[in-house]
Amino acid sequence: MRMTWKLWVAAPLILSIAACDFNAQNDQPDPAADTPSSVPTPSEENAVTSGEADDQAQRFARLALACVNKQYPNKISHVLSGPDDVQSPQQLHPAFYGCFDWHSSVHGHWMLARLWGQDKLGTLSEEARTALVRNLSAENIAAEAKYLMGADRGSFERPYGMAWFLQLIAELEEIAARGGPKGETAAALVQNLKPLESVVLNKLKDWIPKLVYPIREGTHNQTAFAFGLMLDYAREHGDQGLSKMVSEKAREFYGEDQNCPIGYEPSGEDFLSPCLMEADLMRRVLPRDEYRVWLTGFLPGLPTDGSTDWLAVGEVRDPTDGKLVHLDGLNLSRAWALRGMASGLAENDTRRASLLATADKHAAAGLEKVTGENYSGSHWLASFATYLTTNRGIRGEPAAEAESGRITPVDKSPAADPGATPKARDSGKAR
Repeated sequence: MRMTWKLWVAAPLILSIAACDFNAQNDQPDPAADTPSSVPTPSEENAVTSGEADDQAQRFARLALACVNKQYPNKISHVLSGPDDVQSPQQLHPAFYGCFDWHSSVHGHWMLARLWGQDKLGTLSEEARTALVRNLSAENIAAEAKYLMGADRGSFERPYGMAWFLQLIAELEEIAARGGPKGETAAALVQNLKPLESVVLNKLKDWIPKLVYPIREGTHNQTAFAFGLMLDYAREHGDQGLSKMVSEKAREFYGEDQNCPIGYEPSGEDFLSPCLMEADLMRRVLPRDEYRVWLTGFLPGLPTDGSTDWLAVGEVRDPTDGKLVHLDGLNLSRAWALRGMASGLAENDTRRASLLATADKHAAAGLEKVTGENYSGSHWLASFATYLTTNRGIRGEPAAEAESGRITPVDKSPAADPGATPKARDSGKAR
């Protein structure tokens, strides 16, 4: 049975987990063509030299270094249980008090780890290492873990901030696995993070089975994007239980979706596309042949002629508005989702050309806006830009990951592909 995809707009009941709150279908032929596509990922037109990439990385890192220890302005998502809970952001969150809000601080630290670990920071390398070591101390992380275990904080930063924290763990574990002086530093940081990692995992593993419906909004609470980050962490870390749980829930929520209303996007404050993030998640879950068929039903109007006019870039008319500037992040996240979708298709799939060309168009629009001019965007956009430009989420189809060697859990235990049997489908009935 199939379920027609519906866009849900969820409203938070308590204090919102606000990340960046500052300042028609047509008939298409079978897209699996016989002629291989010559479109690379990313495209040759947008290719940059190693030196240019390092300059870009250093520009992004400066934005993170300018905010990870900047306490104010700050928007805390904090439930007060008594007068003793009235504290400053740094007192509440000694590790992740900067960058305006908790989750932006977390992915700001992830970005520093990512670029530092890839040797892209030049003279900024030591400054990035110092910030990571200072902020991610055992004492600071113990305080963060204690906070999350407090009363009425079960939904704190769930799922967005929690998923980014797991991405930080995965990044540091990758660096640690490579050895050397950076590996030793990263391994020590991983050990520091373990108490908070345990709390986050316990909360997520308790929550996911209870979640009856997907959250299809275009901001922090969206389940599709968070599930993708969780799944990448689980496979890299070797957490077979979390991998199986997320993959099965993704099939349950999204496996029978069709006709996603991409024409209704974006909403005015989106930074994640509900349709494209779902498609990017499912290419992590489904084997390539099954994903090709699923994507045909989910987005039946994807062009096969290399065109880009099917999806216009998001427009921001006031970059000082912390909600409106979300659309700059949407352009970046759309770009990485489109490239991820293309990576899940065979080289000869005729949809790849349009997916990649449209990704390039969105990437150019989004990267142009990653500046330090307005804190409403500068405290978070560079993390999205780094996720895009370093191809963080693109790893290959699920069945090939263990064999490719591109994902190697630190503990060397294999990250099992759950291989859940897809539900039977009946296009004539509703579920």
